[in-house]
Amino acid sequence: MSAAKKIKILLIEREITLTELSKRLNKSVPTMSDKMKRDNFSEKDLKQIAEVLNYDYEIVFTDKETGKTV
Repeated sequence: MSAAKKIKILLIEREITLTELSKRLNKSVPTMSDKMKRDNFSEKDLKQIAEVLNYDYEIVFTDKETGKTV
């Protein structure tokens, strides 16, 4: 699942609009909208989004052959 789709789910769960998220991140709505459309988020962006929405953020690598996560 793409980061943009995950963020949409988080916004729905928190009942927050993209406009409100943009304000909380001190970013313009067009900037956030563009990032959502292109699914173009840096790790820093994702950490900030998780923080303002009160979620933990983790990166997980999964071995495609064994399913082991790191």
